[in-house]
Amino acid sequence: MTAALDLGSWSLGLAAPNPSVGAILVRHGAAVGRGATAPGGRPHGERIAIQRAGEAARSATLYVTLEPCSHTGVSPPCVDAIIAAGVARVVSAMEDPNPLVGGQGHARLRAAGIAVTVGPGEAQARRDHLGHVLRVTAGRPCVTLKLAETADGFASGGAHDARLRITGPIADLRVQVMRSTHEAIMVGVGTALADDPALTVRLPGVDLKPLRVVLDTHLRLPVRSRLAATARDVPTLVIAGPDAPDEASRRLVDLGVAIERVGLDAGGLPIGLQIIGDAWDEVMVLCVLAHLERTGVAAARRPPGAIDLLELAART
Repeated sequence: MTAALDLGSWSLGLAAPNPSVGAILVRHGAAVGRGATAPGGRPHGERIAIQRAGEAARSATLYVTLEPCSHTGVSPPCVDAIIAAGVARVVSAMEDPNPLVGGQGHARLRAAGIAVTVGPGEAQARRDHLGHVLRVTAGRPCVTLKLAETADGFASGGAHDARLRITGPIADLRVQVMRSTHEAIMVGVGTALADDPALTVRLPGVDLKPLRVVLDTHLRLPVRSRLAATARDVPTLVIAGPDAPDEASRRLVDLGVAIERVGLDAGGLPIGLQIIGDAWDEVMVLCVLAHLERTGVAAARRPPGAIDLLELAART
């Protein structure tokens, strides 16, 4: 199951709108087929593993990180392919949390005479599939808050300081990997004005463009900012208030920026946006220790989703 979970993690950030499921077929102690949900969400990992195994799938054990689907969507149910392939046993890390279909895939497999075991690797599977879990149970993406702070607890320099460099190359690389597993990266306009970030994935050989989101009530994002100037190449969405200037909106739209106007709550924040409390599902803190050269320390292993005091990302 550990190998299946590792395999599934390869497609994090690529498999939306479906969860990134890893699947491995084992027969006589050897892996005969492997698969992870393909970019765009299909084929599912189970079907890829079965296709690669061919006849070797018969009498094999399937290790899969999420209960195989039992309903017909864009493609037929994975349980049909598993039954047709003659798989003898299925080991699932967790049941599908979707209340509409949860447990049905396992029930159909058992009804077909296939032995089913549920639970090995469940804790890691829930972390990896947290975006899917929250989408089908709470109707929202999973949220990861990423913070960088100095050894004495500061996250930025003074108003007239040069851009403060907190993290080093190891932490910076970890952030790029984190971005690659998310579908959106969000910042407030304060960060956009102070840092002029690109909010892109900069990893060798990786061509991913997560949606860039800016919370900008009054549409203060400059047209010469990197976010606006590259909006035709990288999808960019600005969340503005209802009274934001129309002229500022027109200039940004002309550059390819999408503008979404929403109402504001009593505190002047976009309605429906929580910034504290339970809004963060996972936290990644990058710390600099005084006695070490700049390195990064992750407080949470897996990033899946949301907003920023510094930066935020979202994943379904």
